[in-house]
Amino acid sequence: MSEPGSFAHHTLTHRWPTIAHRVIPENNFSSEIGARLIALTEDLSRGRVRPLQDQAPDTAAWRSYLQPWLGKPWLELPWFFAEVYFYRRLLEATRYFEPEEGQGIDPFRSQKQAALHTALVDIQGMGDSWNDLIYSSLWGNRADLSLRPETTVPAFLGQTMHQNRILVDDTPALQAILLDRSHARLDWIADNAGFELICDLLLIDLLLRDAIAQTVHLHLKSHPTFVSDATIGDLHHTLTALAADVATRSVAERLQGFLEQGQLRLVADPFWTAPLVFWEMPANLHQDLSQSNLVVIKGDANYRRLLGDRHWPFTTPLADILAYFPTSLVALRILKSEIVVGLDSEQLRTLPQKDQSWLVNGKWGLIQGYFC
Repeated sequence: MSEPGSFAHHTLTHRWPTIAHRVIPENNFSSEIGARLIALTEDLSRGRVRPLQDQAPDTAAWRSYLQPWLGKPWLELPWFFAEVYFYRRLLEATRYFEPEEGQGIDPFRSQKQAALHTALVDIQGMGDSWNDLIYSSLWGNRADLSLRPETTVPAFLGQTMHQNRILVDDTPALQAILLDRSHARLDWIADNAGFELICDLLLIDLLLRDAIAQTVHLHLKSHPTFVSDATIGDLHHTLTALAADVATRSVAERLQGFLEQGQLRLVADPFWTAPLVFWEMPANLHQDLSQSNLVVIKGDANYRRLLGDRHWPFTTPLADILAYFPTSLVALRILKSEIVVGLDSEQLRTLPQKDQSWLVNGKWGLIQGYFC
């Protein structure tokens, strides 16, 4: 993060202070909590890494995570670790886990509610074929409130342009695997609430409705993080909103039925809000995922976790890195960081000529599989 000009450096010096400041007017917090949030923004540039000071289910785990970094400047933290730490410190500042005024209040709820309202309009007229849904699920990842709060995605690109903007597209292999209809279990690791989560749910509905999967385990966050990352609460708010709209009521009713019958299962393992990369996942989660026929992994941060948040050569085959993963997976990811693998030399030659900011501007995507 200490490299000036990098997206990580920009995140710490500009994006995070903006995110923390925005929380203040969007919530009815006390002036004391407002002061704590301002202090957090000042700590980013001048402060040192310290332990968490609240009492939460993950506080003890954070003592261990932070031990090697205590007393160091924020800029010395690995980027993904620093991101998770920042959002956890923001919850500490708003007293999310404490039995006081901020307990259980999602500091990003107003942004999520606005995004959900817009998404219900945006999905009108969206196609419902397999190809429509897989591409919508991919490009829905553009609607990331931590990066561009104003973004809506629906007619962002036509399908032809969609495909031209996908740097690795393993959709044919993915479709062939899924449509053999022999999958007892699929796992879906969600990213953002709002438009993206709705697109994910429409695809999950298709998978269960057409018996492509017998069960889908939907992995969500146990507490708010990264502004728009989907929590279990967000999932229920989304189903309620879909049920209130005549155009999506039948989908919501089916999904609610799948929940009640155990075909759709919600999971909020502490790992999803921990500052760990995928090869550091706890043994119980590794064992659980090994029971899945396929894991769908959404978003940029999860992709970085797959790669250990390391700058591998861009032409490195994904399979060379993922031998540690317990089952087959496919990553649906919009590029919002300077980490990617599986590209060819011709792409690396031409992409900077087409788009100098191709790595971080959210205009390029991957549907990238590791099938074992």
